[in-house]
Amino acid sequence: MWENCRTFDGMKRILFICLGNICRSPMAQTIMQHIVDEAGEQQEFEIDSAGLISYHEGEEADLRMRVHATRHGYRITHRSRPVRATDFHYFDLIIGMDDANIDRLKELSPDVETDAKIHRMTDFCRQKVADHVPDPYYGGDQGFENVIELLEDACRGLYDSLKA
Repeated sequence: MWENCRTFDGMKRILFICLGNICRSPMAQTIMQHIVDEAGEQQEFEIDSAGLISYHEGEEADLRMRVHATRHGYRITHRSRPVRATDFHYFDLIIGMDDANIDRLKELSPDVETDAKIHRMTDFCRQKVADHVPDPYYGGDQGFENVIELLEDACRGLYDSLKA
């Protein structure tokens, strides 16, 4: 997975992507950062998130996601930002939450080399069986809980695969 990394400092740079960058991707960023922090490997990883639309730029994560995150012991501090052209060159892994995210990322991707950096979040799940991380924005509490559980599993799987 890291064969085509452009970083020379050994740092692994991961960008999580969803539509608006207010629910799924900031939660994935927070969970992954938590895993890295617990392992004491903050110097080895740079983790960020972005959205495919700029509608929520500068906003905090959705209040409902922040509330559910807090119940799981997480604190989301990220503010929404849109994906930038430079992200495709800067980050080693660009991880979308669903097929629509993946398709749009591939449309935005500047070249075939960059396409290889794009992955689906659920491809890293180890315990949960899912083909995408559903957008909880228009749903209820259970949708937010489901997203957190999926992301915890997938982020742990991602971390384990990077350390293997």
